[in-house]
Order: sequence, then C-alpha cells, then structure tokens
Amino acid sequence: MSAETDIIIKSENLTKIYDLGRTQVKALAGVNFEVRRNEFMSIMGPSGSGKSTLMNLLGCLDTPTDGRYILNGKLVSQMTENELANIRNREIGFVFQVFNLLPRATAFRNVELPLIYKGTKKKDRELKVRAAIATVAMTDRIDHRPPELSGGERQRIAIARALVNEPSLILADEPTGNLDSKTGQEILNLFHKLHGAGHTIIIVTHDRDVADQTQRILFLRDGLLEKDFRKGA
Repeated sequence: MSAETDIIIKSENLTKIYDLGRTQVKALAGVNFEVRRNEFMSIMGPSGSGKSTLMNLLGCLDTPTDGRYILNGKLVSQMTENELANIRNREIGFVFQVFNLLPRATAFRNVELPLIYKGTKKKDRELKVRAAIATVAMTDRIDHRPPELSGGERQRIAIARALVNEPSLILADEPTGNLDSKTGQEILNLFHKLHGAGHTIIIVTHDRDVADQTQRILFLRDGLLEKDFRKGA
C-alpha cells in the first residue's frame, strides 16, 4: 500500500463558521492534519475549542464553510446530501455517549439497522450481526432489549452496530462519558482490541486518562490545532 493510499483522512484548512444573526462564530479556523489507516487517536480541547464541530465534519454530519475534507481519497466537502448519507452508512461507524439504541428493539435488531438501510440481504444480515455481536462479547445478550442491559452492555451493542458494516473509520464521541471508571476501562479495552484487529479509531473526549490510552492526541483550542502529540515521537 502506498503512502498516499495509506491515508484515510486528510483535513486541509478545514474551517467552519456559524452565522448567529448579526454574529459569526468561527468554530474551526483552518485545521490541517492527516490520519493513517489503523491509527488509534483522540481529539481533546476545552469547551468551545471546536472538537465537537470537527467530529461532526469528520462524520459527515455537517459540511465545512471552507477547506477540504478527504476521506478514503474522496472529497467529502463537495458531496450531495445523498452521497453524504451513503458515506455515513457505509464508511463510518458511530459510537455515542448516550448509546442511541432503540429501546423496544432487541440487541440483534439494533445492530441490524445499518444493514437494512444499506440493503443487505436477510441471510447476510444474520451472519454479519452475529459476528459483530460476538466481537463485543455480547452473544448471550443478543435477544435482550436496551432497558434489560447495563450501561456497559448497551455501549458494547452500540459498538457492534458501528462495526456491522465494516466501516473504514470508527468515530466515538465521549464513549465512556456515561459509564463508571471500571466499565469505561472495559470499553476502552474493547477499542484496543478493535484497533489491534486493524480498525482506525478516533475518540473525542474531555478525559485525559482516556486520551492517554490512544497513540495520538490532537489538542484543539479556539478552533485551531494547538498540538499534535504522538506517543514515541
């Protein structure tokens, strides 16, 4: 694999300005960085630093005001809404602090949803869902609904849902924020396992202890990349 194709994310002068009536807020003021395949990294910064905005742009949940965002060699910042929706479903696996599971659906059905949206055949869906749930060690809870699961178990199911389409990138927004420290560490151990299996993972967190477990930390401040810290560098 060439150095260029090894790059999964390229952010070039990524800028986001929000119009609030007569006021403009520059949430991102020109951010440049690259992410290589199989990196395990985190994004940190104080409130208002731009980390949530950057997460939304990387996840194709929003589009930049200026600059270029290239994901897997594709210029995301010029895509149509339909193209963005397709990227979100096929290329990116999302993990959220609040789990975002359907309370009345079983673990199996929650994990299956992205495959239904993708149009995967039923037989293939069954195999993929069971494989994803096995990866997060939740096979014995496959028929349980979210209210019947602990917080850590819900997050494992949410991670299985993020994995089921075999995405290029896993984006996790404060994935341990609603968990106690022991359960949070179990979830981080699962991310380490996924990283070891070849996944590219980006975690947005305010917790330095969480960030310190990743290979690389981007520090944002006032919409700018203040520091890019790599372990061993």
